Amino acid sequence: QVQLVESGGGLVQPGGSLRLSCTPSGFTAEYLDIGWFRQAPGKEREGVSCLSHRTGPAYYGDSVKGRFTTWRNNAENTVYLQMNNLKPEDTAVYYCSAPLSSCSTWLSGSNFGSGGQGTQVTVVS
Repeated sequence: QVQLVESGGGLVQPGGSLRLSCTPSGFTAEYLDIGWFRQAPGKEREGVSCLSHRTGPAYYGDSVKGRFTTWRNNAENTVYLQMNNLKPEDTAVYYCSAPLSSCSTWLSGSNFGSGGQGTQVTVVS
């Protein structure tokens, strides 16, 4: 099982930006599909993005399209999630995961895996 470590969360005002990082332990990110999902208090988990190890576009959930971008830096063995124009409804614990299904299937489903320890993102005025 791939172990993943998330970092980069914090407190930001609406309209602000944060960049999250996801680093696999003992694995090479270049060869993994890496997805981000989030969970807000009292709400179900929501798929945010997914980046396939194959060449091609990343996938994004409807609520973050146009605001979030994910990419990998192979030299740093890290996948990033850049979050711009943050909104209060983006407040959640963010996790990264290594999907076993295709990115499109994973993102549209509900079985996101366990993720790492998560990183808290709080958007508040």
